Amino acid sequence: MAGHIQDRWYKTEIIDGKTVRTKTDRHGTGMRYRARYVGPDGTEKSKSFPDKQKRLAEKWLAHIESDMARGAYVDPKASRVTFQQYGERFIAAQTTDPATRDAVEMRLRLHAFPYIGSRPLGSFQPSHIRTWSRELEDALPAASYRRVIFGNVSGVFTAAVDDGLIPKNPCRADSVKAPKPAPGRVKPWSASQVFAVRAGLPGRFKAMTDLGAGCGLRQGEILGLPVDEVGFLTGWLHVGYQVKLINGRPVFAPPKGGKVRDVPLPDEVGQALAVHMTAFPPVKVSLPWLTPDGATVTKSLLFTGSDGKAVGRHVFNRHVWKPALVGAGVIPKPATGHPAEAAREHGMHALRHFYASVLLDAGENIKALSTYLGHADPGFTLRVYTHLMPSSEGRTRKAVNSMYLAAGAAHDGPGTAQAA
Repeated sequence: MAGHIQDRWYKTEIIDGKTVRTKTDRHGTGMRYRARYVGPDGTEKSKSFPDKQKRLAEKWLAHIESDMARGAYVDPKASRVTFQQYGERFIAAQTTDPATRDAVEMRLRLHAFPYIGSRPLGSFQPSHIRTWSRELEDALPAASYRRVIFGNVSGVFTAAVDDGLIPKNPCRADSVKAPKPAPGRVKPWSASQVFAVRAGLPGRFKAMTDLGAGCGLRQGEILGLPVDEVGFLTGWLHVGYQVKLINGRPVFAPPKGGKVRDVPLPDEVGQALAVHMTAFPPVKVSLPWLTPDGATVTKSLLFTGSDGKAVGRHVFNRHVWKPALVGAGVIPKPATGHPAEAAREHGMHALRHFYASVLLDAGENIKALSTYLGHADPGFTLRVYTHLMPSSEGRTRKAVNSMYLAAGAAHDGPGTAQAA
């Protein structure tokens, strides 16, 4: 055993050439045994035990040395750091974009730190996570949002495991169940709904619908689209910017995930943008790049507010988009003095779903659609939209029907067609 057990109540002395044990000044007071060892970092570690617990001290020391031999050692003092203390350091060290970092910080601050923030990392058991998850369910009915929060908390624990502060992630225990994904599939709008919403928007914002439904752009990408990125002659639209909010302030940034891309520009969408530009010429807008204190970037944007500034998405969603949804009958008209109902599934993202449904119905492949939508993984696109792809039986019916029509015998059977 590389470590050893120190008995604080007795010391060994040599008296008259003999080795004898004598009482120390601490005899009978305080912790008697101290288990000592040298950790992987080269510093001495120890833990004290009371009288009559030498065997327990030896067992603890043997466990520590076994962990070191297996590469599973965790410094007992390091694991005393609380979840909130480590979580705050974890957030500060993230290299993700500022908006993502702010969102993670907000979720942990509101929904994790108040519940489990004061508990030391090394004391967590799966039961603590199960209790917290149940309390979260009472506070937040939306399973999809709880799943995101759970993932953020699990990410903190995973980092703590990687840093050697805890041996395993309590969120990944077999008895702990992450919130299930929200049930239901994407239900794309009909073309009549898209055009009804378009008709309900003010003139300066109507063409935003064309970019969402006709090119699959996200809201931030539409708000940050410069006129020089629209290839009216080439038939391509370059998506390289978006307007996003960082701490409530608008900034220019690359598209989500940095997925700069080129998207086919249909003639009808190009004409709609040309009409829009005639009525509402592009306006130069200057915003910081990536962060509120970033270098200033100036772009001639297709869409701005009546004040000539970048469109604020929160104001737009509440005071422009929601009334258009009500006018189109997508959501019910609110009672007098009350806001329109929450309609997350009918945000501007619904236009992207419509775009995907149109392309898939036309036979476009998943890889191309994934590229146009700016998804990092075609597998994600497939998981989201697989139910919108033409089914094998649908293709079969279409193929046979086409054969009948081509033979000129749609209702007389193939035998009649052959005889003819």
